[in-house]
Amino acid sequence: MHDFCFTIPYGMLLMVGGSMGYFKKGSIASLAGGAGTGFLVLLAGFITLKAFEKKKKSPLFAVVLQTVIASGLTFVMGQRYLKTQKIMPAGLVSGISGLMTCFYLYKIATGGNHIPRTTKAE
Repeated sequence: MHDFCFTIPYGMLLMVGGSMGYFKKGSIASLAGGAGTGFLVLLAGFITLKAFEKKKKSPLFAVVLQTVIASGLTFVMGQRYLKTQKIMPAGLVSGISGLMTCFYLYKIATGGNHIPRTTKAE
């Protein structure tokens, strides 16, 4: 599985969540945090998608950026969940970000996106 298959929806989820926090409660922190991190994750996902389309490996900085953001959100939102015991949004974001962190670490450990070899037609 290629990282952009999960990264792009994850980034969109973060952006939508941050926007919803802003529109429902007027929270500038939600907008900046959700939309900001979501945009960076989307950008990194787009970079890895374009590298894949050119039949190149994912740039390491993009995968590292995805990992740092996901692990940071896991920590910050996990702390917030432990403090408030509210599933929405802290528990949900922390859980999804934790899964994404594990996925990104797996992708780094296995060498990123692998380009399938093409066979010559006979």
